[in-house]
Amino acid sequence: MSRPRLGFNVDHIATVRQARLALWPDPVGIAAIAEVAGAEQITLHLREDRRHVQERDYALLRETKKGLLNLEMAATPAMLELVLKQPPDMVTLVPERRQELTTEGGLDVVAHQEALAKAVQMLRERDIVVSLFVDPRPEQLEASLKIGAQRVELHTGCYCNETHSQRRLKEQQRIHEAARHALQLGLGCAAGHGLDYANVAPIAAMVEVDELNIGHSIVARALYVGIERAIKDMLQCMLRPSDKP
Repeated sequence: MSRPRLGFNVDHIATVRQARLALWPDPVGIAAIAEVAGAEQITLHLREDRRHVQERDYALLRETKKGLLNLEMAATPAMLELVLKQPPDMVTLVPERRQELTTEGGLDVVAHQEALAKAVQMLRERDIVVSLFVDPRPEQLEASLKIGAQRVELHTGCYCNETHSQRRLKEQQRIHEAARHALQLGLGCAAGHGLDYANVAPIAAMVEVDELNIGHSIVARALYVGIERAIKDMLQCMLRPSDKP
């Protein structure tokens, strides 16, 4: 069965918990249910301000996850120190601003090559796979390769937020061209940000994209149907055309 692997992002489970500084819902327990339902990867963003995911969540997920663990983080000294001591399977370096509700765009790898190269080298020396969250632009992909990243995650926010059909198609094509370019460069290619049950199919159909990271839409649907059904429904939406019944 052909589709990208699903990286289920548990950030918004932690957001609900932190709204009351309570014990529940527990992103670690929800991650286990998601894996049983078919998610091959758990993704989480440990932010500097700890607004949702906590270090406790990360530590427990390292011990309990069955598939891959993908930690999104800013390339700060404190975060690098933490992950070098407690490495995940993969790190995705992302930009981070305290005032944003969620990550608003890709890393500017071109402008920050020197600092990012040092972070990438440190992580790779610990045998951590390194991905960079970037806008679907060729210069960002080429800079990512230059500094040693093994993968990129293409920011799909502009595609997801566009309501005009022709402009959305143009954004879709831009993502596909970037995915092709990443493959030509020898970079693994993921995509994510804003993907939901209505818009995921065209991105999942891109054979160059081997991973989709999705959180908010799955958590929102789970309020109606439960996490297991929400995961399975997303996996069905991610099937490539040749594999749909």
